[in-house]
Amino acid sequence: MTANEWPRGRWAWGAGLGVAALEVLTVLDLSQHYRVPLGAVLVLGLARALGLALVWLRPRAALVVSLLTTAITAAVTVPISPSEPWPWATTAAFGTSFVLAIAGARGLGRRELLTWWIVIQVLGAVATALAPERGDWVELFVMAVLSGVAVVVGDLLRSRAETRRRLVEQESISKEERAERERLQERARIARELHDVVAHHLSVVVVRADSAPHRLPTLQDDVRAEFVEIADAARASLTEMRRVLRLLRHQPLDQPLEQPPMGELGPQPGLIQLEDLVASTRQAGADVRLDDGVPTGLDPAVELAAYRVVQEALSNAVRHSPKSAVQVTVRRQGDDLALKVWNGPARSDELPMPGSGHGLVGIRERVALLDGTVSAGPTPEGGYLVEASIPVGEEVASADQGAGG
Repeated sequence: MTANEWPRGRWAWGAGLGVAALEVLTVLDLSQHYRVPLGAVLVLGLARALGLALVWLRPRAALVVSLLTTAITAAVTVPISPSEPWPWATTAAFGTSFVLAIAGARGLGRRELLTWWIVIQVLGAVATALAPERGDWVELFVMAVLSGVAVVVGDLLRSRAETRRRLVEQESISKEERAERERLQERARIARELHDVVAHHLSVVVVRADSAPHRLPTLQDDVRAEFVEIADAARASLTEMRRVLRLLRHQPLDQPLEQPPMGELGPQPGLIQLEDLVASTRQAGADVRLDDGVPTGLDPAVELAAYRVVQEALSNAVRHSPKSAVQVTVRRQGDDLALKVWNGPARSDELPMPGSGHGLVGIRERVALLDGTVSAGPTPEGGYLVEASIPVGEEVASADQGAGG
């Protein structure tokens, strides 16, 4: 149930029966215990029922109708005996209290409920002072207790409804935040894959196209011009790729990204593909050396992360110092996989290509997912060193030892 709305379902039947019962009981109460014309009894019964019906839709207006009905009832009725309650008839006391409690449940604040409670007590005190022969001051105490209980009940119901509303809102916010976090994680994953795969190959294309005239001195002029155009096109593609990466990493999307079906996912590279990666980088003119003894058979996630670290380090090397020597070392050290990629300082005649800065961010994110660490920076002799340490896991370690035995 919400404010300004008639109850639904079984509550609608209960509210309707309550309104009808209050009207009947009011007519019976006034006609049997007070001297009042029958026509006035019927009108007051309808007015009392109207106050209870209206409270579901207009709580403040219902309180006004209920109090006016009570005031008119006190003015036109005379008890048939001193034992009859006045100025608050039994149905008036309970009807007004019900209206007050429901008004609180429909959203009236605690301060406003207390204000209405005070108005009710003042109204009873004024009526008793004007016609002391009709009633007793003790009757006011009964109404004060009933209406006070109604105020407390109404405030509790309002607080309960407010708490439930806030819980629903918080749950909705939590779902939205969780969905947004999942979208951001998926975007970061896509950005890493774009940078690690596409940008790496484009960098190799640029280096190979630029170095082709030097590696192949017998090329004709038109072929040399074609290589220049290929290098320029690849550089433009890299620039657009960096813009896409910035968009994925920093700007929200309106629609969630969908995962491709599992059947459309190709196999991910691992450590066994490092030799192919090094060979393709050598074709670009770089002097890359891969130490022997690269471990295999590790967790696929670990091998993929290690492959991407080496791939990014080689991409940086061919971009910033394409003619320097590069040394790649991948070793198993206890329960960790240690990687080192070092390249020498750039020569004075080299023109390094600018990077986007997303590569190191991507490999740090990827390795951090496996509780690993990455460090990168210049060396004292002027080169650049990328190091990573990735836990391989106890199960993988024990499996390797068992396989070795």
